[in-house]
Amino acid sequence: MTFDDFIAMKAVGDPQLSPDGRWVAYAVATPSLADNRNVSRIWLAEVATGANHQLTQGPGSDRSPRWSPDGKTLAFLSTRQNGPQVWVLDLTGGEARRVSNLSEGAGELYWLPDGKGFLVVSDVKWPPQQEIDRRNGDYPTDARLWTDVLWRHWDEFRAGRRQHVFHVDLAGGEPKDLTPVDHDVPAIATGGDGDVAVSPDGREIAVAMHGDAVVADNTNVDVYVMAPDGGGLHAITADNKGADNTPRYSPDGQWLSWLSMERAGFEADRLRLMMRRRTAGQSDGRMVEATAGWTLSVGSYTWCPDSKCIYAVVEERGRDNIYRIDVPTFRRTVVVSGNGLNTNVSVAADGKTLVYLHQSDTQPPEVWALGKPLSHQNDAALAGLDLPPLAEYGFVGALGDSVFGWLQKPPGFDPAKKYPVVYLIHGGPQGAWSDYWGSRWNYQLFASRGYVVAAVNFHGSTGYGQKFTDAISRHWGDYPYEDVMKGLDQVARLPYVDSTRMGAAGASYGGYMIYWIAGHTDRFKTLVDHDGVFNTVSMAGSTEELWFTDWEFGGTPYQNRQLYEQWSPLNSVKNWKTPMLIVHSQLDYRVDLSEGYQAFTALRRMGVPAKFLYFPDEGHWVLRPRNRRLWWGVVLDWLDQYLKPARPVGANP
Repeated sequence: MTFDDFIAMKAVGDPQLSPDGRWVAYAVATPSLADNRNVSRIWLAEVATGANHQLTQGPGSDRSPRWSPDGKTLAFLSTRQNGPQVWVLDLTGGEARRVSNLSEGAGELYWLPDGKGFLVVSDVKWPPQQEIDRRNGDYPTDARLWTDVLWRHWDEFRAGRRQHVFHVDLAGGEPKDLTPVDHDVPAIATGGDGDVAVSPDGREIAVAMHGDAVVADNTNVDVYVMAPDGGGLHAITADNKGADNTPRYSPDGQWLSWLSMERAGFEADRLRLMMRRRTAGQSDGRMVEATAGWTLSVGSYTWCPDSKCIYAVVEERGRDNIYRIDVPTFRRTVVVSGNGLNTNVSVAADGKTLVYLHQSDTQPPEVWALGKPLSHQNDAALAGLDLPPLAEYGFVGALGDSVFGWLQKPPGFDPAKKYPVVYLIHGGPQGAWSDYWGSRWNYQLFASRGYVVAAVNFHGSTGYGQKFTDAISRHWGDYPYEDVMKGLDQVARLPYVDSTRMGAAGASYGGYMIYWIAGHTDRFKTLVDHDGVFNTVSMAGSTEELWFTDWEFGGTPYQNRQLYEQWSPLNSVKNWKTPMLIVHSQLDYRVDLSEGYQAFTALRRMGVPAKFLYFPDEGHWVLRPRNRRLWWGVVLDWLDQYLKPARPVGANP
């Protein structure tokens, strides 16, 4: 598989089952190098016949299809006029029409139960009158002025902005801000998988909101409920100081459910499925955990139409499985498992027929129904490609625990040959390598250049129980590093691996580990670091979600400097000898660009061969098609330079 093959793959997502269970609407995004963007369209698939056809076209991009309660109208977000706005299409005939005109565009939409309008999430200027405007007067500038610590998030500045929930009528008219408060509604950080819900009778709205005066240093997101006009906003999870999000009403209106993390300040705590009885249209009953006794997290979930069960997506040893949880017994049964990731579940009226998104290492995401593919957007692109399946391996790692990883063999694999290795290290740090089609870090594309690819889910990885996930906090450089090196030992002993030609690459925490590796071993011929943490102290002062470093290092650098210094790659730079490529981007507000600058300066001052790839228009991930092309070309050429015979530099991947 070449990069041209890779970029030709379409991104299928957001499948939505019609109320009668006959149709599935889904989004298909096509990358365009010519336009340097992804263009998305809405498609329809008929569940019974498998027939697919494109529903939208024209200028702009279309996404987020949502069925009206009666199934006769499809709403979606489109950029064809005035930025992203809500459009509706009568499926009995006619053209799509725009129903919103929000000044900052629409981010999410939710139908109201009566089908007469929507709840729409949109950014607003907040407060409406700001000091920077007064000072600029008739001479506006691009300057920003702020007083709160969460002034930016991921890749955008949030100073002077909030997101609020608006009521938008289907018939048009002025939208109404239902949450004119000095908070983001729903929350922009430690939120969930859809944080707005409307009760079936339309008498109550639930949202996830961080109601504290300071939000950057804690994870205290709560589920709030309010009247349809926004009145009476109050938290129903105020007793829990961890993050509560993803509210859902049961179709019969008898339950309000949500996902909850128990520990304050920890963004990777176990996600519990919580429920509360409702009486007389109010969520005032006793709270109960539907997943008591589990060590795994519920990533997302959806109610059955008869309110007698819930289908939950659960990450489990590098895969996403679908469980059925009966209500009110909370008996759980796995219903979709095996290889790959199974997500975005919709449930038909029978409570058993599932529509979901499936992907694996050899298959980009496609819509599945009744246990088989319903969409076939990438069949032609995959035809003729040699994509060996992913294999799992395990070993005894740190603390005597079982640790698991993945092996990807190259196309045309010959067991009699010796292959160089690319060793991938995931970010998070509470994340995991899974059996998935990587849209950014794709095992197959690394392997296509003749590499054996290995990826280990070290201590801290998710999907192996909460105790395993917890182990990395305050231990960034010992337990995970021990796992990484023991996993490398296993790979190096394979008869088809050339242990003298091994390179490693990682991003975010994986980038941290690349810097750590550089100071603690010379087993790798070369290293690739993407958006890595180099100086833990400066990271704590420049990242935006302050609770993250507080939790991981036991407080601020002013309180617990010793632990920051203990696990800082900066302090082992004197040992750096391995050639390194560094990638970092201007809009990365999670791990600031200065982390990459510091590491590159250290490499060159130590006389170590190094190269820096800088993107002025990317954040923590490289998303634009042309930038993705450049990223893969530079990264693969760098690896080839040190792990394979000489090859012309600058060639396309």
